[in-house]
Amino acid sequence: MTDTEVLTDAAAPTVGDDDCSHTDTVARFFRALADPTRLALLQFILAGERTSADCIEHVGVSQPRVSVHLSCLVDCGYVTARRDGKRLRYSVGDPRVANLVALARALARDNAAALDCCDRIPDSSDSTD
Repeated sequence: MTDTEVLTDAAAPTVGDDDCSHTDTVARFFRALADPTRLALLQFILAGERTSADCIEHVGVSQPRVSVHLSCLVDCGYVTARRDGKRLRYSVGDPRVANLVALARALARDNAAALDCCDRIPDSSDSTD
C-alpha cells in the first residue's frame, strides 16, 4: 500500500465502531508511535523480519534504548517477537499496522505546513530517542 492509497470500505472503520471504546486507551495506542525512534523501528520492521542487531544498526541508537523501544512495540501489539536460538526476531503480525503507518504518513505529508506551525506539540528533537 502506498501513502496515497485509501483503506478499502471493508477495512475502513467508521466513527463509533471501536471495540476499544475508551478514549484513553486509543490515545495510549497513538502515544506508542509518537517517539521518532520507535516509529523508525516500526517502519523498518514493516519491510520484513528483523533482529535486534539489524534494528540497532538501522536507527543508530544504543542496544539498551533499542531494546526498550522494541519492548514497547511488542507490548503495545504493533510487533511480535519470536525466539530464534539466542536471537529475537521481530515482525509485524497485523497487516493493519502497515495501513496505519501509510495513512499517517499521507496525512502528515498533506498537513505538513500546519504541523510545522503547531507549537502545542514538541518537536521530535525534544524527545529522548
